[in-house]
Amino acid sequence: MPLRVTFVAAARSSPLLAERFEDERPLDQAGWGEVERAAHELLPLAAAELRYCSPTPRSRSTGEGLGYAPLVQLGLRDCDMGRWRGLTLGEAMAREPDAVDAWLADPRATPHGGESLVDFITRVGGWLDTRPVEDGCRVVAVAEPSVIRAALVYALKAPPSTYWNIDVRPLSTTSVTGRAGRWNLRFDGASAQPSRA
Repeated sequence: MPLRVTFVAAARSSPLLAERFEDERPLDQAGWGEVERAAHELLPLAAAELRYCSPTPRSRSTGEGLGYAPLVQLGLRDCDMGRWRGLTLGEAMAREPDAVDAWLADPRATPHGGESLVDFITRVGGWLDTRPVEDGCRVVAVAEPSVIRAALVYALKAPPSTYWNIDVRPLSTTSVTGRAGRWNLRFDGASAQPSRA
């Protein structure tokens, strides 16, 4: 059986428009409420043989709140945004509109002095490819939405620009199965049973 890695998106620490690059804020009250409401559904993932999380406070708290007791992985850290760290996209745009436009248009650009989108995707993909492979091993990883988007782009071997077209909601789950260099996106859920006449 292939390795299965299920990503769980961290709960929110702020409203969407107030999200900051490399956000180090802890979960807010709404985020804790989301974790409490989702715990029953997401608790079975705690049975995974390996449980990891991004180093951000909200990823660690989400993993702990769901009962995973995850191990922090530096390879799952958010994209290094250089001098834009801690800013919202709107704040970065107000300060450096041309630089933000360049960054959004070119996945190899680093106008902020940090990590390019291509480098970020490659780093997260490298983490994915180096997970221990054992027959049927299950992994759960609580991560920032940006990290999950990067992992999906890597797993699907999609163009880097695809990153901007993936929407990852707080506490959503996404699974990939396979092994290094060969990953498949997996959708789980209730399947419709044909009715009997």
